[in-house]
Amino acid sequence: MSDDGHQQSGHEKVPSRQRRRFPGISSRAYEHPADRSALVALRKLSGFDTVFKALSGLLPERSLRLLFLSDSVRVSDQQFAHLNDMLRDACYILDLEKVPPMYVTQDPRPNAMCIGLDEPIIVVTTGLVELLDEEEMRAVVGHEVGHALSGHSVYRTILLFLTTLAVRVAWIPLGNLAIMAIVTALREWFRKSELSADRAGLLVGQDLQASMRGLMKIAGGNHLHEMNVDAFLKQAEEYEAGGDLRDSVLKILNVLPRSHPFTTVRAAELKKWAESRDYQRLMDGHYPRRSEDKDTSVTDSFRESANHYATHVKSSKDPLMKLVTDLAGGAGDLGGRVRRGFSGFAAGSPKDQPSRNGTTTEEPPADAPPRDED
Repeated sequence: MSDDGHQQSGHEKVPSRQRRRFPGISSRAYEHPADRSALVALRKLSGFDTVFKALSGLLPERSLRLLFLSDSVRVSDQQFAHLNDMLRDACYILDLEKVPPMYVTQDPRPNAMCIGLDEPIIVVTTGLVELLDEEEMRAVVGHEVGHALSGHSVYRTILLFLTTLAVRVAWIPLGNLAIMAIVTALREWFRKSELSADRAGLLVGQDLQASMRGLMKIAGGNHLHEMNVDAFLKQAEEYEAGGDLRDSVLKILNVLPRSHPFTTVRAAELKKWAESRDYQRLMDGHYPRRSEDKDTSVTDSFRESANHYATHVKSSKDPLMKLVTDLAGGAGDLGGRVRRGFSGFAAGSPKDQPSRNGTTTEEPPADAPPRDED
């Protein structure tokens, strides 16, 4: 495959412009530290190894492959040729030797996934194909190839199976609790793995604006003339910094049932990485190789993840993260700060009033008449 920019029949047979290739690249080069640490934590979850081994033998992977083969369109030189070119380009750029099969399935919802236990399968919906332009779609294909290179498809398949199983056994209290514990841990890992795959998509497309546009379209539809990347990123800042402790808790509750991070958060995370020294070094050819993976220290990887979380907490504008940082720094008046953070939970809560010693408190005077609660 060459990078001569040649095009044929309106579809790209090779990249439409020169893109840097990464021979022998290890998935460690683009994996988000939180992805690795979440996977380590997942593997330590009680009962996960047992479930994993059992499902690896029980999941009907052959049936899954036959299902897509019989009821979806397999991408090839004869069908969705432009997607096939993108797929080969992505595998060429990330040096993935075996090109995974790719299918287009009829579904108006824009979505893509990489599943499979023995070998990964990439599936994209018609809603996504119709929504994105060439460069935006190239980033998505690179995203899924990144999942394949990282080995994410195995855990994604188990997550899909367990999510379905949890619905079927919801009437069994203890059985459902056990399954949901693993499903919750898998979702936490998968949300982090999406950040890694977004980075892989950028390495393949090498067009940050296209990646941003694609995320915006997934959030707001095909109305680019009505949207703005900078304004979209400001939403992420407002989401992180806005509100009080109540909003921090609601953010956690909102994200728990999701398999993907919120789109604005993904865009902000990707832009931050694209502007980092790590990304620049990678683009300059300095990155870990697959041949070195066997020598990688698990302890070092875990330490890197821990350092990432510590830095994230310190730099976060989220009210809950600020509270955690202050506590770690020895700040006092925890009770007062928590009460003030959650003051809006009780309707009609009084404003801070000066106490006898000159400090402020949210407690009403002892002789105040009782107030009605919602």
